[in-house]
Amino acid sequence: MIPIKSPRELTLMRKAGKIVAEAMAAAEAAITPGVTTKQLEAVVRQVIEAHGAKSSFYRYRDYPAHACVSVNEEVIHGIPSGRKLQNGDIVSLDIGACCDGYHADSAATFAVGTINGEAQLLIDVTKQCFYQALAQCRKGRRIIDISRAIENHAIRYGYACVQDFTGHGVGVKLHEAPEIPSYDNGKRGPRLLPGMTVAIEPMVISGGDHAVEVLGNKWTVVSKDRSLTAHYEHTVLITDSAPELLTLRDGDVILPLVGEETP
Repeated sequence: MIPIKSPRELTLMRKAGKIVAEAMAAAEAAITPGVTTKQLEAVVRQVIEAHGAKSSFYRYRDYPAHACVSVNEEVIHGIPSGRKLQNGDIVSLDIGACCDGYHADSAATFAVGTINGEAQLLIDVTKQCFYQALAQCRKGRRIIDISRAIENHAIRYGYACVQDFTGHGVGVKLHEAPEIPSYDNGKRGPRLLPGMTVAIEPMVISGGDHAVEVLGNKWTVVSKDRSLTAHYEHTVLITDSAPELLTLRDGDVILPLVGEETP
């Protein structure tokens, strides 16, 4: 059963989404060569707790940190540490906040200092994959429409989408139905209905091989070939018309949806 959120629930989710967006913006502003991944986590924690909210990730299935900070070949679930970011790295931040019992979830990949063209293209294409998927977030369409949009865009650039981890519903629980793969798994999945809230999150590997493995810390997922990876995610509300992004940051660039005119 996929939860349909009430107006009251959506008010709370929008509140959680704004907290996540503020934490993401603050952490992005702190990214610079020499900063540690632990320091970025501290920024996220400070913003979330300043709003009286809690990290969705801390102690979730025993995850030990308040945010995921993943560098270069690390796809997801990077555990913050004393590791210093280097000029030319790319770093993915995955942030969730729980406010009054409701979660919102978002991720993005950023440049550290000056990065090469290959890394920038990967970041750009991963974001584009999300917006290709967002264009499919219309009443009556199916989960597979989202999945195909992500994969089709990634493979145009010779990239691969992670198959071992998926997007998901989000609300009272951090992970709710439905699962939202970033590739065509041959299953149509349920239809999208107004009031559904979903976290769509392309996880893209530059090397063209979707295989991943989990490191010895039992959490951090890396590309098996150690090629660069990127991650982009928003919490999305399905409506009677255009989808609503609940975790959008002030000033974030929204890419035009497929089939719509560019302003």
